[in-house]
This record gives sequence, structure tokens and C-alpha cells, in this order.
Amino acid sequence: MAKNSPFPKGPISQIQGRCLILTGDDIDTDRIIPARFLRCVSFKLLGDQVFADDRKELKGSHPFDLKSNQGASILIVNKNFGCGSSREHAPQALMRWGIRAIIGQSFAEIFYGNCLAIGIPCLTTESSKINAIAEEIKKTTEECWLLNINKKTFSRSNKKWQLSIDQRSLDMLTSGRWDATSQLISNCSNLKSFMINLPYLNNFSK
Repeated sequence: MAKNSPFPKGPISQIQGRCLILTGDDIDTDRIIPARFLRCVSFKLLGDQVFADDRKELKGSHPFDLKSNQGASILIVNKNFGCGSSREHAPQALMRWGIRAIIGQSFAEIFYGNCLAIGIPCLTTESSKINAIAEEIKKTTEECWLLNINKKTFSRSNKKWQLSIDQRSLDMLTSGRWDATSQLISNCSNLKSFMINLPYLNNFSK
């Protein structure tokens, strides 16, 4: 399993790291994390099981097993990534392996939302640019790339591509509003004050 930065927290404006390329359209959530792993009581160990069946079949040659890809944090995919069932375990498994951002041609809507909810930005661009990005990454597998979410760019040295992300997702990521748990904790005193004034939580009579 890749070792990367701590889990996402607060505002996310850019991600820098090495890239991992996963080729193929319509890669569904059952491939990302097979159904038998959904019985887990914690997401903690899912990173070891990401693409478990594909990796077993390829016997060490799957992109998530290659030594050159260990430590990568930006995943490059193709069309309709994350389709299939709406399991939140899929982005959780990717995050716990070490993925911090995904760039692709398109994403399944529920998968996209589940990624946003845990702080994994998903940005898109057309197929030709994905292919060009992948070819450039193959030339420089050990190099770090910069994903600037504010500017919606993906770059390294003199190479730069413009990407797309909807404004709502952009605002949530860069403001930190994607992180519902942290928002609740930071507003704990306000919540307690509000609760005191709720009649159905106080002064019940039997």
C-alpha cells in the first residue's frame, strides 16, 4: 500500500505528487473494491484491498502493484470511472491506498459525490488530453506533478493542461466546506447553544 500524506482535511487548493495511470473505460466500483469487502466494520484496511480481483488476476503487474507506482497520489483514468453500484467504500479504498486526486474524462455521478465528501477532487478533460497527459507521465514516471484546483490546471515544468471542475465542487474544496465533520466540530459551541433552545430536546414532562 502506498504511503502518502495524511487524510484530506480543511481547504484543498492544490495537490502535488507522482501519478498512476489506470487505462480503460467504465471501470466500476465492484472492480475498485469487490463486494465481499463491504462487510468491513471500518474503512481502515480497505487500501490493501483496492482492485483486489484485478490485481490477483494480473499477478503483480497491475498498476497498483507496480513498484514504480508506489507512493503515487494522483490517479489518471478514462471515461465513466466509478460506475456501477453506489458503494462509498470505493473512494475510501482509493484514499487509503494513497490517492488524493483523480483526473479523468468523466466520472459516475454518485462516485464523484462520494469522492468530494472525503476530499478527493475529481477533475475532467477530453479524451485527447487524457491520452497526452498519460504519454507525458510515462516519460517521467518519477517526476512530481502539480494539480492546481483553484486554477484548474495540471502541470510539470513547461507542460500544462487546463482541466474542468464544476463551480460548486470547486467552492466546496477550496473553502473546506466539503469536510462536514470538521465543520460540525468547529461549530460545536453553536450547536450546543442551539440544542438548549429546542423544546423537543429539553424540559420533557412524563
